This record gives sequence, C-alpha cells and structure tokens, in this order.
Amino acid sequence: MNNILSAQNPFFEQYQTPHETVPFDRIQTEHYEPAILEGINQQKAEIEAIIQNPEKATFANTVEAFEQSGKLLDKVTTVFSNMLSAETNDELQALAQKVMPLLSEHSNNITLNEKLFDRLKEVYNQKEDLQLTQEQHRLLDDIYDSFVRHGANLEGEAREQYRQLTNELSMLTLSFSENNLKETNHYQMLLTNKADLAGLPEIVMETAAETAKSEEKEGWAFTLHAPSYVPFMTYADNRELRHKLYLAYNTKCTHDNEYNNIDIVRKIANTRMKIAQLLGYDNYADYTLKKRMAETSNAVYKLLNQLLEAYTPTAQQEYQEIQDLARQEQGDDFVVMPWDWSYYSNKLKNKKFNLNEEMLRPYFELEQVKKGVFGLAERLYGITFKKNQDIPVYHEEVEAYEVFDKDGKYLAVLYTDFHPRTGKRAGAWMTSYKEQWIDRKTGENSRPHVSVVMNFTKPTANKPALLTFNEVETFLHEFGHSLHGMFANSTYQNLSGTNVYWDFVELPSQIMENFAIEKEFLHTFAKHYQTGELIPDELIQRIVNSSNFNAAYACLRQVSFGLLDMAWYTRNTPFEGDVRVYEQEAWKKAQILPVVSDACMSTQFSHIFAGGYSAGYYSYKWAEVLDADAFSLFKQKGIFNQEVADSFRKNILSKGGTEHPMVLYKRFRGQEPTIDALLKRNGIK
Repeated sequence: MNNILSAQNPFFEQYQTPHETVPFDRIQTEHYEPAILEGINQQKAEIEAIIQNPEKATFANTVEAFEQSGKLLDKVTTVFSNMLSAETNDELQALAQKVMPLLSEHSNNITLNEKLFDRLKEVYNQKEDLQLTQEQHRLLDDIYDSFVRHGANLEGEAREQYRQLTNELSMLTLSFSENNLKETNHYQMLLTNKADLAGLPEIVMETAAETAKSEEKEGWAFTLHAPSYVPFMTYADNRELRHKLYLAYNTKCTHDNEYNNIDIVRKIANTRMKIAQLLGYDNYADYTLKKRMAETSNAVYKLLNQLLEAYTPTAQQEYQEIQDLARQEQGDDFVVMPWDWSYYSNKLKNKKFNLNEEMLRPYFELEQVKKGVFGLAERLYGITFKKNQDIPVYHEEVEAYEVFDKDGKYLAVLYTDFHPRTGKRAGAWMTSYKEQWIDRKTGENSRPHVSVVMNFTKPTANKPALLTFNEVETFLHEFGHSLHGMFANSTYQNLSGTNVYWDFVELPSQIMENFAIEKEFLHTFAKHYQTGELIPDELIQRIVNSSNFNAAYACLRQVSFGLLDMAWYTRNTPFEGDVRVYEQEAWKKAQILPVVSDACMSTQFSHIFAGGYSAGYYSYKWAEVLDADAFSLFKQKGIFNQEVADSFRKNILSKGGTEHPMVLYKRFRGQEPTIDALLKRNGIK
C-alpha cells in the first residue's frame, strides 16, 4: 500500500476522535475506493491465514478468526453504504456502480472458498463435543448456515451461476434505489396562483414558498418528499391538483425515462427466484423464511389472512363513512378516490373528534419532542444523553450525542438526522456506524455508534420545526431501534444489537410507538411552542379517542404490501408479464379504495426490492402482534414500571441474536403472543 496515500486516508488510521467516531470532516470521496480495495486485500490475507493454519480446525482458530476478519473493509463499507442513503451525490453513486461488483465478488470468493468451508464444517460437525457457550453455538450455527445459504455446497457450473446471479442482483438493487431517489428529487409541482393553495395550513405554504425561493422561483413548490406531499394530499381543497400530485407520486419510476424501474422489478424478482432454486428451494420466500420466526410461507399467509378476515368488515365501514361525508359535500355520484382519501379522512376525523394534525403541531416542537423521547429512555432505563459538538458529523443538520448508562458509564454514541435533503432517500431508518462487541483478549466492551435518520417537517423562517403526531410516532419507532443497538451486550459483533431475525427486529421499535398516546408521557414534553402551555388533557383524550380512527384501513394497507411482497417472492417460474396488472391482482383482497390503473407501487417499493424486506414485509404486522402483547404488560404494571423495563432491556434489547427470538420473548413475557392484544388495541375485538 502506498504510504503517502495511507497517510492521507483517514480509513487507514485509528480514528483520533471522541470514542473513535467516524471523522466525517476528513473523509473525501476519493478515500473510499483505495480503502475498499485495501480492505478486500486484508481480508483475503486473513482468510488465507485461517486456511493455511497447520493446526486442527477449532472454534477459536477458525470460527472466531473468521468472525474477526475484514475489520478495515467493514469500517469503510459501513460509512460508504450509510452515505449512499443519507448524504449521497453523483460522485458517490458513480463510485457505487464501480465498487459494488467488486464487493459482491469478494463476498462470493469467501462463501465459495472450499478450503475455508471445509474447516468451518470440521468445527460444525463436532459442535456437540466442544462445550461451547450458548452464544458460541449461535455464532457457529449462523456462520455455517450463512455459508450454505450463500452457495458453499454448490459445485461446478452451479457455483459460477451463483456468482453471476448475485453480482447481477447487487447492481440491480443499486440501480433500483438510485432511480427511486432521482425520480423523487426530479419532480416538482410549482403553483403561482394563491387560490390553488386553498385549505393548506400556513406552515405548509411557508415551506413551499421557501422551497421555491431556494431555487430562485416565484410561487410555491411542492415535492414528493413526505413533509410536502402528505400535507398537500390532506389539506388541499383543489381536487385536480391532489389528483396530479397523487399520480406523480404513485407512478414513480414507471415513465419512459432513465429512471424507469419496471424491467428492474422483473429482473430482481426473477434473479432472486433463480438464486433460491439454485440453492434447492422452490422459491425465494421459502429460502428467506428459513431464517425467520415465521419459518414458512404458510405461516405468513395465515397471519395475513387472519388480519384480512378480522379487519375487512371494519375497513369497509370506514370507507363508507368517508364516502358518505364526501357525498354530503359533493353530491350522490361522487366516488372517493385514493387522492381524496386523506382529504376526506381528515375532515371526518375533525368532525368526529375535533382533531387534526395542525392542532397538535404547536405542541410538538422538535427540540421538545427530543427532550420527551430522550426523557422516556431516561425514565425507563436510567440512561442520559449529552450533546457533544466535538464528534464530527456528515452534515450540518446532524447532531451527535454521547449516551451514558444509569451507572454513569459511557454506553453509546447516537447521531440524529431529522430533515429531508436531495442527497437523502425517503423514509426513516436506524443504522449503525459501529456495532458493539466484547474483546476476547482484554474483555473490553466496545460500545456502538448508532444513527436515526428521518425526513421530518423542516423549520421555516418564522417557525421552528413543528412535527405532526405521525412524525412523533416515527421518531419513537426509530428511537426504539436505536435502543436495541445501544443496549447491545454480546460477545460477537455478528450477534449484536439489531442482528436478529427480521420479523423480530421491529418489536423494539414498534413497542415505543405505544407511548405516543399515553398522557403521562405527553405531559413530560408536549408544550405549546409559543405560550409554553402544557398540552391540555382534553386534547390528549381526543388523541386517544381517535387513535383507532381508520385503523382497519391502515391495517389492510400494510396487509396489501405484505401480499404484494409474497406474490413477488413465492413465484417459482420467471415473470415476464405486466408489472402493474400483476400487482393489482396480488393485493386485490386487501384493497378498499378504487383501483387506479396507472399507479404502481412495485417500481418504488424499496423495502422489498432494494432493502432487507424481500419476503419479509409481513414482519411489521408480525411484530405488531408481539408489540401489542408486550406493551399490555407495561399497561398492566404501569407504563414507566422499572421492573418491566429492566426485563425488556435484559431479555430483549441487550440480547441481540444470541438466542432464538421466541425464547427471548417468552422469557420476557412468560407466554407466546397471540393476535388478541392487537385486535383489542385496535378496537376490533
């Protein structure tokens, strides 16, 4: 390695920052590629050393040695992949197109390395005689299974076919994501007639005016980012413009331009099917679910069909009620279409409960919400948060906090990133820059660095960032994921924090959402940003009363996404048909609103085509069953009950993937979950 290059590249040094956090202020785009290439070379050498070890294969010299390999590569690719999501640009995306095939090939070179697999298999075959700890057993099983699931048992032509398919898949998913981001950023609806803004709240108009002004345009600019799109669809009186914006959003990546994802959807679904079949499975869902709590497609469909049966009658009533309201205003021939749903839902909610998002915004100023959410963790778990401006960040809007445990010891670093930018993908997520592990030689517990990334309402020239109630729930959700990362206490990085079964990972996040309607919690922070008045009890009661408003429709919407996901990944023959038609057929049982023939979800459904939720979107509903059942214990004992919180931390949040999730859940709850608590919470039962 060139010493001059090494001296200039921060990835090649031990970070000289607080807690060895990423020195974002020193990292340039040109640093990634040489660090990735050197990381690949270093891991190759580490793998070769394992293979060439003349001693008999043992857990320490093979399994642990493999688990500890690739530190430099992990260090640089973690930052690189996170920046592709949170702060990307054309140069980074071009580099991704260049290095992703190299990374895919390197990964294949490891899992298809016969000599390495032989040594792992040697240890695996004698595991019952090795007196391993529970965690060591889990690590050995996970690594062995991972090799098998990534082609280690394939031979000859099948191995080469596997290489080719996985390389193709890595490029397809990257292109899918980039197209989605670019198409989202590309669209703008500029309005110059103030009459077109009728119905919109002042804060929404201010934001739209500032968006236009930032691009030296006159008028009000609306985009497909959630803080712009959602309020427009909810409040704009102009139906024609709602229709226009709806179609722009729901036809993303279907147009005759360079961002079209239709053929990419086909190719991703077909490539995953071929990989699964190459590995001996009938379809990709069978392959994926083998390492999930659900285990089989039948179990997933059983849950989705249970929810369909339980919620459909109520969802149909909800639609009819909104249709009736709309017809009172528009006449008996009026049909509520998808671009009318949010608008008339909001009107009905206001009529029934005297409540809408704009009434609540003044009580949810972002700084106060942060105090509330951090304060909730302090009250439940005794942890504290201290902003540290010496920790470098990747954008001026990002803040970094040191987190301390109840005994005052350093626990983690938490980054927060709240607002939309052109370089940030849509949605909200939690991620890690460094996982937790325990050094086997020194016993040092190396603590994690985690980040929560959102796309919340921005401050304007006249107002601070005032969140919607939905954004408060999203904050709690992602913060729940971050607690799972921050409380991690595993020996091995591979089993640490959120490295759990995908249909279990949403339990720590979704359980936190339950606090959003609890008066005791809201009273800790929800104050009017101008007057300082605490949110009135009567307003909280309206939030509680309305908490199940359109709950059945919302459930079926999630079920429809689960059905669509399963339809793509239970296929055992290649798909060459019409993506829109296939989609409409796949989820028709869960559709309550009239079908819009031009709309297409699949072409922008990053969760299942570019994220980790392929054959896994059902996980949100699966985990909702868990979180409703789990939170019922908090409700029973008190929402701030220390005993319950300590048990949740000890048995769920700190354990990561060290044991099977159902074992952990039953240890916390004392029983397996049933759907009853969810039905009761949603007012269905």
